[in-house]
Amino acid sequence: MFKKIMALVAVGVLATACGSGGDTTAEGGAPAASGGGDSTITMGFAQVGAESGWRTANTKSVQESAKAAGIDLKFSDAQQKQENQIKAIRSYIQQKVDVIAFSPVVESGWDTVLQEAKAANIPVILTDRAVDSADTTLYKTFLGSDFVEEGKKAGQWLVEQYASETGDVNIVELQGTTGSAPANDRKAGFGEVIGADPKFKVIASQSGDFTRAKGKEVMDAFLKANPDIDVLYAHNDDMGLGAIEAIEGAGKVPGKDIKIITVDAVKDGMQALADGKINYIVECSPLLGPQLMDLAKKVLAGETVPTRVVTEETTFTQEQAKQALPSRQY
Repeated sequence: MFKKIMALVAVGVLATACGSGGDTTAEGGAPAASGGGDSTITMGFAQVGAESGWRTANTKSVQESAKAAGIDLKFSDAQQKQENQIKAIRSYIQQKVDVIAFSPVVESGWDTVLQEAKAANIPVILTDRAVDSADTTLYKTFLGSDFVEEGKKAGQWLVEQYASETGDVNIVELQGTTGSAPANDRKAGFGEVIGADPKFKVIASQSGDFTRAKGKEVMDAFLKANPDIDVLYAHNDDMGLGAIEAIEGAGKVPGKDIKIITVDAVKDGMQALADGKINYIVECSPLLGPQLMDLAKKVLAGETVPTRVVTEETTFTQEQAKQALPSRQY
């Protein structure tokens, strides 16, 4: 178990290149952390699940970065269930890990378990998604994207594309997991921008759970109920890719008959963008592992870290996707 008095010695700058591999265990099944004079940092990481290409890349980044940083990683997959994440966090508290990191399935309902971690003097780092707790002392920092800004970027592109349009622009929206920070914020940011012009009308909006299969299913229903859809706004690439299957199945041309905006910029999404089936992608990088490990070391060394660390991201048009694809890491 990592000793707090050894923390200053353990601090180092994490290399930006990820290593390979990473220790994993099933949810709640990690072996007890080692005691004695071991100076290795032990991190318990409770992941949302494996619902998308983005999440798979995020998991790989965390696992490889932990190995590169010399951190003993106890990993759990919550399978998109909050109760599984809470169980995993309690398991990590019982094991007396040095630091806990997790990407919350939803925003609400975390105060009790985070109070338990605080009482055990185990610092918590939020990654990718936020919680809505009023007590910000329950976690040290939140590392991730600005989801509201992502929604605004999607809306700004749409407004620019239809600047000369005088008639109504009918939009359908595939939301992420109900209650999750990215779903709430991407919807809010997008709505704030397009709401300034009454010609933009969201005629249907429903959760697709961030999965390709659900995205296809919901888009099928949208198409049957709404014959005149101009634009699809999907909260992630995977739902957008599922929707493309539904659009093609309905005899329409994605990217032409229905303009498509998505968020993430994973490789499959970028390929669809380069192929003209998606029109615009707002990037949300999953490669948070290096920054997470660096923050964990600083927190355990007693250093002051920002309460909010925002990742730097961009946007992609079809031509930009073609240029970026050959070197895309995820």
